[in-house]
Amino acid sequence: MYKQSQIHSSAGTSHGSSRSYMIGFIVSVVLTVIPFALVMYPSLPRHITAWAVIALGVVQVFAHLKYFLHLDTAQEQRWNLIALIFSVIIIVLLVGLSLWIMNSIHHNMLAH
Repeated sequence: MYKQSQIHSSAGTSHGSSRSYMIGFIVSVVLTVIPFALVMYPSLPRHITAWAVIALGVVQVFAHLKYFLHLDTAQEQRWNLIALIFSVIIIVLLVGLSLWIMNSIHHNMLAH
């Protein structure tokens, strides 16, 4: 059954516990402090720092999805997960294709 420290909605899905929120908060703070320190006290080349900040940002997005939005592969969360994946695909297509179009236009303008 469910732990007593968890809060439940009317649908019976879990909304986390104090421990889960605290772990999420600590992970988020660590994943914020590391890129901040990398930028404020540069010790790596700029391109490595940029990729490290991006990678830690992606990890932080997943930490927020797990610990704060409680998105997982549980049966109750399937439709939310599918909606998230669909949204990410649409955003990647929109941004990626827009960049491709702008690059193509830029290339064609330089050719003439």
